[in-house]
Amino acid sequence: MSSLLGGGSGDTDLLLLREYLLSVDMLKQVQEQLDFRKHYTENGDFLARLDDRNAPIEKLHNYYKQRVTVEMDEYAGVLNVRAQAYTPEFAHQMVQLLLDAGERHMNQMGQRLAQEQVTFLEDQLERLNERLKEARTNLLEFQNKEGLVAPEQTVQSINQVVATLEGNLAQLKAQRQALSSYQSARSSEMQRVQSEIDAMREQIQQQRDRLAQATGESLNRVSSEYRTLELQAQFAQETYSSALSALENTRLEAARKLKQVSVLQSPLMPEYPTKPDRLYNTTVFALVTIFLAFIFSMLVMIIRDHRD
Repeated sequence: MSSLLGGGSGDTDLLLLREYLLSVDMLKQVQEQLDFRKHYTENGDFLARLDDRNAPIEKLHNYYKQRVTVEMDEYAGVLNVRAQAYTPEFAHQMVQLLLDAGERHMNQMGQRLAQEQVTFLEDQLERLNERLKEARTNLLEFQNKEGLVAPEQTVQSINQVVATLEGNLAQLKAQRQALSSYQSARSSEMQRVQSEIDAMREQIQQQRDRLAQATGESLNRVSSEYRTLELQAQFAQETYSSALSALENTRLEAARKLKQVSVLQSPLMPEYPTKPDRLYNTTVFALVTIFLAFIFSMLVMIIRDHRD
């Protein structure tokens, strides 16, 4: 007898482990390593032994479940494993094999599930990283192509320049209006102010042309495209950061919930056979014999009475 302890596992996991220990796959491992068929066909009486060494797997599996018992202690959260064999050595070896295989299977299953989750997120993270690199590359290439670090800032700067120039133009116009009240249009002062007004208008037009037409393309359109690329890069960065955080959380959660099974009680080498129950069998045999003897004696007495 031996016990398996489920660490971080619920009743469902222990039930799955129990089913695995009683499964055909487990039987095949026992057969491969211990030759289950040979032991149970060459030992025991004709009532208890396996009568056909070449029995089909279905029949062999039924016999296997008669010789191996796996009980779950729900209160303690352990599985008790017992095996019946015709030698203590074989029983000990079989239980040890069941424990090793069950522990390995459950631990590998927990690790595999955790690794699958981590691998999936790592693949997602790799794809998001490629998208982030692509978005940043597109933004950089666009900036190099247009010769602008930030088109939106350029547009704002031009608008500020135009607003300043228009304010100066308004002041010059007011000055010209004031001079016209007492000077002729041909006076040097009036001509100077008019020249400044014309120069100011030319500067304003140049800035407006720069805003509306830059290297043959609309700066507003360039700004719009830049903003789109910038948003794509920001979204890619935020998505990548979220995925990275999710990966780290999943790793921690997977480690916390990792299913582990450990051996609570190693297999014991039997020192005295518990099966068959000699006292019980002897008592039953004696009672049955006495009962049959009584029936036989009654029949003999009845026959003698009829003869008389």
